[in-house]
Formats: sequence, C-alpha cells, structure tokens
Amino acid sequence: MFVKICGLSTAADVAAAVAAGADAVGFVLTESPRRVEPGLARELVAAVPEDVLTVAVFREEPAAYVRAAVRAAGVRAVQLHGNHPAAAFAELADLGLPLIRATSAASAAGADCGDFGEDLLLLDAPVPGAGEPWDWAELGAKPPTGKWLLAGGLSPANVGAAVAAASPWGVDVSSGVEVRRGVKDPALIAEFVHAAKSA
Repeated sequence: MFVKICGLSTAADVAAAVAAGADAVGFVLTESPRRVEPGLARELVAAVPEDVLTVAVFREEPAAYVRAAVRAAGVRAVQLHGNHPAAAFAELADLGLPLIRATSAASAAGADCGDFGEDLLLLDAPVPGAGEPWDWAELGAKPPTGKWLLAGGLSPANVGAAVAAASPWGVDVSSGVEVRRGVKDPALIAEFVHAAKSA
C-alpha cells in the first residue's frame, strides 16, 4: 500500500513521515492554510531520502508558475488538484517528473489513471479539502484502473475500512493526521501509515 502524507510544512513533519514509512510526502505550493513557499519546500525536500517521493501540490495555477515553483522547490513529482484539462498535463510533460492528477471522485466517475496523461490518479472527496469521510464504497463497484490513490476524510481510525471498501493502489492524507488545521501530529502520522499498510 502506497502512502502519501500531504500538507507538510516543518522539518519535524517531514521527519515523522519518513520515520513512519511514508512512500511520498506532499508540499502545498498553492493557496491554502498549509501553503509553503518554494524556498522552504526546497529545505524540507533536502531532508527526504531518495526513495521517498516528494510532491509539489498546485491548484489551477498557470503552467509557467508551476514550472518555476517546481524547479525552485526541487521536488520529484507534481500534483495538479482541481479541474485541470489534459492539456495542462501535456504542457508539463517536459519537466520529466511524475504527474499526479487529483480530482473529486464526484466529477471523475469512471476515471482511469492515464486518461489525462497523468502517471498517478488521486480521487478526493466530493468536496475536496473538507476532511470529511465519504462513501468510499461508491468506487468499489467500478474502481479506476492503474495506479490511483484514495483521499478525503481518511484517518488512522478509518483508513482500513476505506481500503477494504474501495481497493485503491494507495492512500493520501492531510487533515486526518492533524491536531488542528495545518499542524501535523507525529503520533497520528505513525498510526496512519501503520494502519494503511496493515489494511
């Protein structure tokens, strides 16, 4: 089970995610309470081992901004969250980095990984960012093909049930390992990774 811990903003967050065995860590470079500047992201990325994927998260910014921010941050993957067209992924293909398409499960019925040229598909809650659990079983009837991550309202307490219901290739969490918005809890990170990989 591939596990991504997203919305990291401190060296302690990064250390906790790496120590817990996360496969990927995400840095939000778009408007958000969890936003970090590319320069800080670069400092945090420097502490991440090569075998852990570092991801910069964007939401509907122009390709030129994404390209500049990715290079400044030194990340190893790009996540475009929201209603990006296939052309947006094509425009960033020259970066030579894995591209992640993150979208609401409600607007991506029947979606498959690669439909927009992405390397990894992330399906979020019908209301992304709300941090509320939703009916993951909806995906169980017709799950996407290829590599895809389940997100939206996941926590250490429910990730096992979510994986059983939807059978994703991996999972992504942010608010479910926070003590308050934007502030991660190392113990919750460790519990989440363990629960996900045990599911």
